Amino acid sequence: MAKISSPTETERCIESLIAVFQRYAGKDGNNFKLSKSEFRSFMNTELAAFTKNQKDPGVLDRMMKKLDLNSDGQLDFQEFLNLIGGLAVACHDSFLKGTPLVKHP
Repeated sequence: MAKISSPTETERCIESLIAVFQRYAGKDGNNFKLSKSEFRSFMNTELAAFTKNQKDPGVLDRMMKKLDLNSDGQLDFQEFLNLIGGLAVACHDSFLKGTPLVKHP
C-alpha cells in the first residue's frame, strides 16, 4: 500500500486560499462569489492593515469594480485570486526593495 504524503507548503497555501474564500462567500446567497458586502468583510478582516491605512473611503468600491472583470457586481474565485496575486506581487516587490509594505503599530 502506498504511503500518502502530507500536503506540501504550496498545497496548504492553496487550501487556505480556498477556505478563506469560502468563509466569506455565500453569506449573501451565492456560495461561489463574493458580494460587495462580503468583499468588504473579507478586506476589513483579512487585510485590516491595508484597509486601516487607506485615507480614501471609496478605495474598496474602486478595487471591487476593477477586480470584477465580468461586471456582475460580485467576485468569483478567479477574480479573487487576481486580488491575492496582485497583493503577493506588491509584497514581493516591496521585499526586493527592502522596504516594508505595511507599517504595523
